[in-house]
Amino acid sequence: MQTLALQLTATLVDDAIELVKGFGRAVLTLATAPIERIARACDVAGVLEQRRADRRAPRQAAASGGRCKPRNCPWSPFGGLSELT
Repeated sequence: MQTLALQLTATLVDDAIELVKGFGRAVLTLATAPIERIARACDVAGVLEQRRADRRAPRQAAASGGRCKPRNCPWSPFGGLSELT
């Protein structure tokens, strides 16, 4: 019975963490939407779409678990803005 209570508590905590992550992601998307819209409007040559495609492709360096730079880190709130430079 004790393990069931621990499993329920762990599941509840995991769900709460995912809820907070999802809410944070939604707020971040709403905050950066105007910047994304301006960036896409200014992207005449399609550079942003090419960089996004390159970023989605698997790389050997990323698979090794190396530390990411703050600018290119996926957990950084400004990580998506690195493609503007």
